Amino acid sequence: MKPKSSSSSSSSSPQKKKDRVITKPTAPQSVSTALIILRGAIAGVVGCPIGGRGPSTESESITTSIMQPSFIKDKYPSGKFSMSLGKKNGSACALFIPSGDDDAIGGDDNGFTQNQLLDAIENAANRIIEENLEICTFQMDRLDAIAKYGDVMFDQGQLKLPKKSKPEDKLLTLAFIENVILAVPPGPVFRKTGDMPFKIVLERGNPAFQCTVNAGKKARKCDIVIKFRVGDGSETTAAENDGAGVSSDLSSDEPIDPSLIEPLVTQTIRMAEGEILNKLKMEKEAPSIGNIQAAVAAVKIAESDNVTDSNTHISSDIDIDPPQDTDMVVNAFEVKGNIDYSKLVDKFGSKLIDEDLIDRIERLTVGRGTVPYLHRFLRREIFFSHRDMTKICDCVENNKPFYLYTGRGPSSGAMHLGHLVPFLFTQWLQQAFQCPLVIQMTDDEKFIFKGNYDEETGDNLEYFASLTIENAKDIIACGFIPEKTFLFSDLDYVGTMYPNIVRIWKAVTNNTVSGIFGFDGTSNIGKTAFPAIQAAPSFPSSFPIVLGAARTAGQFNSPNHDMACLIPCAIDQDPYFRMTRDIAHKLVPKSHPLGGKPALIHSKFFPPLQGAEGKMSSSDANSAIFLTDSSDEIEKKIKSHAFSGGQESKKLQEKHGANLVVDVSYQWLTFFLEDDDELLKIGTDYSTGRGEFWSTGKVKARLVEVLREIVDEHQRKRALVTEEIVREWMTERPLV
Repeated sequence: MKPKSSSSSSSSSPQKKKDRVITKPTAPQSVSTALIILRGAIAGVVGCPIGGRGPSTESESITTSIMQPSFIKDKYPSGKFSMSLGKKNGSACALFIPSGDDDAIGGDDNGFTQNQLLDAIENAANRIIEENLEICTFQMDRLDAIAKYGDVMFDQGQLKLPKKSKPEDKLLTLAFIENVILAVPPGPVFRKTGDMPFKIVLERGNPAFQCTVNAGKKARKCDIVIKFRVGDGSETTAAENDGAGVSSDLSSDEPIDPSLIEPLVTQTIRMAEGEILNKLKMEKEAPSIGNIQAAVAAVKIAESDNVTDSNTHISSDIDIDPPQDTDMVVNAFEVKGNIDYSKLVDKFGSKLIDEDLIDRIERLTVGRGTVPYLHRFLRREIFFSHRDMTKICDCVENNKPFYLYTGRGPSSGAMHLGHLVPFLFTQWLQQAFQCPLVIQMTDDEKFIFKGNYDEETGDNLEYFASLTIENAKDIIACGFIPEKTFLFSDLDYVGTMYPNIVRIWKAVTNNTVSGIFGFDGTSNIGKTAFPAIQAAPSFPSSFPIVLGAARTAGQFNSPNHDMACLIPCAIDQDPYFRMTRDIAHKLVPKSHPLGGKPALIHSKFFPPLQGAEGKMSSSDANSAIFLTDSSDEIEKKIKSHAFSGGQESKKLQEKHGANLVVDVSYQWLTFFLEDDDELLKIGTDYSTGRGEFWSTGKVKARLVEVLREIVDEHQRKRALVTEEIVREWMTERPLV
């Protein structure tokens, strides 16, 4: 009897297996919300991007695993996931991730333990809950979201679409907590972090099922595994105590601005809990460092504390009150308070200049013989932060041209030493890289923000125009290369830049400008319009003759349109260029090496005489040394007004030494004394109350000598600069 045909068919051609369908359980609101908070807390504490590579980070890719739905088995709100942190001890992180051992989660040699790291993450997450931050949820097409934000919001399971994707797979629901996270949550989330019904608890004990940290020289990779619960675990189900009545509907119809994501994709510590761990690490290492960097590191640690030694007093040679502990305010128009530069970097989303970048800059400058040594501002971390400086180094290595752009807002006839800082460094950069330089004089801005109108005499616009000429003489005296430098007044040159200014106006919304700079309905329209004018020199096409980057019929038909731009500036000017970087791709060809974004290198503020906080101001003559001051005036100001960190008597000074962090004379010497060995000796003598420079008087006397030499030399060079020479420097001419 023959077998049935169906049986025969099945034996020769096996039936195709049905596709396995995996149904992912929807996570409860408390678990979904806890997950995105924890992802942000981990990244902020260890100082890594929130995910992926992002549009603004050069670090290794950060990957978060799919969350395991442990709430099903646990019968209480819980979850488990992991996050990669690079290699060994966290090569993708700003924070050093400590190694562990078999018994305890150790790391004593590292300054803090892995348990302390987990504590910091848990504390950061619960602080975010206590702060009751808004959780903005919105929907976007997947491809649009990737174009706008990169892949930073995805976990490992979301990076690729399913093979048989459905239309709903291509529509993302995103959740955003400002300064914390952008993510695609595994379920609905609350409207605010404070809607969480309980605190987040990291479960520890059994490493096979709970939190672990993998790090160390023997570790193939560095990662952290998080098992968390919401509450104390007594809840009987995942949903019973899950914020009943709290809506999870979309809270916004509009995607968030990409500029808000930029700080989250940097390799910087963004959480206070991480800063504390980093301080422990630095304090552990500090005694073993025996050079000038140790002194700088000690200053940075003390700065981040924002406290001074209770035994620190001013010296008895002058009776003034010490600076008060005031809150830090840093924006484009105001700088005051005790400046915490680590927090500024976290807030602005820039990157600290590390030793690898310093070595690279030295190799590309000193190594090529264009300058004899690195500038002291780099050696001493006065220029300390950057955006895309590594890409400028790429340009140099690949023989691709770039240009420098800096500027000055002429607010007084005489510049002071604080104004000199960026120009001294820019002059070194120009010499080191042999590149063109454009210098913008924003006389228009000063009139818009500080100008006056009188019914009888009219306005004072011409006054600010005249200050441009006077300030230009000081700038030229800094020693720039004449044939590679173009100095221009906005009032004279704005017409040439106008096409780009219009393009920037079109690309940036009024809400964005108001949000960045704090403008409101009382601000004149010039204030709202001005940021585009300061942004325009970031693009080579703003200089059709100077940089040979004219656009013909709107087309980019010159290789000079690919020139990158590097901007040396104080960090309070960064908001202008964060705005610029967001829209930069619209003003350059696609071949531009930075996508049109200007690179920046940031300086710290030059402190006023009365105390090492805020920055020097032209409006207070006694807070500054002006470039027009005589030798006697310099000595009088230093001796009478420079705040001292020394003790009030010789006995106390010999016992305790001086507080270098608050001592203005020592801080000024770090800016202007070239010799590293002498600076180290002064710091050692003064801080211990022993040696040649044991007292405030000795340190002030040395500072007076240094400043007299600098100011005298500057005055000699400035006297040679006539108005005719200024006009030559301000004449539009080819630099390349």
